Amino acid sequence: MESVTVETSDGVTLHMRLFKPSESPTSDLLVVLVHPYTVLGGFQGLLLGVAAGLVERGYRAVTFDMRGAGRSSGRPSLAPLRSRTSSPSASGSPILPSRHRPGRLLRCLFTLRTYVTTGAPIAGSAVDKIDQVVGYVSIGYPFGLMASVLFGRHHEAILKSKKPKLFIMGTKDGFTSVKQLQNKLKSAAGKVDIHLIEGVGHFQMEGPAFDTQMVGFISTFGQSLQG
Repeated sequence: MESVTVETSDGVTLHMRLFKPSESPTSDLLVVLVHPYTVLGGFQGLLLGVAAGLVERGYRAVTFDMRGAGRSSGRPSLAPLRSRTSSPSASGSPILPSRHRPGRLLRCLFTLRTYVTTGAPIAGSAVDKIDQVVGYVSIGYPFGLMASVLFGRHHEAILKSKKPKLFIMGTKDGFTSVKQLQNKLKSAAGKVDIHLIEGVGHFQMEGPAFDTQMVGFISTFGQSLQG
């Protein structure tokens, strides 16, 4: 693991961690993991288990602290649109310093552990703004009524994207029902996959006990994007 920093266009320094296999990577995809909403206590350390699991499968992975989280500068914001600029690539800065950049990027977006998902819609709205991003993964995307009020503009962006998307959700998710998820994704452009985990709630699925299972879903999805 190597620590690096990237500066956003508005002068915020983001602290990042690059995870690399000990041997040569078996994939040219870089998996970028986004932590839960900073205001609710999110930081990149929550993604360690998934990042480590992906490295074991031959992927490179990146985690980073959004503005105001961990060792990143700036202040966290309650405004989702401002939080989107915590992503270095979305703010006009490269995801990684030039010496670390692979040929293509797979952005996998997560909100792990004990927080209502906000990282997924915020980062998902940036997918089509970055040419190198070739796919999107969300765990527990919030499509419920309240989430639609708060993050409707972000919903529209990811639903219109033609890039391949994978949505993972527990059937007992307390913020989005299976029917709400399916109805929303009927209008989605491009290739869309849904993976439902039977009998699992929102916070339960996003806990560390499911890290290995999530790594498997991401790895399989990544393989489908090769070539």
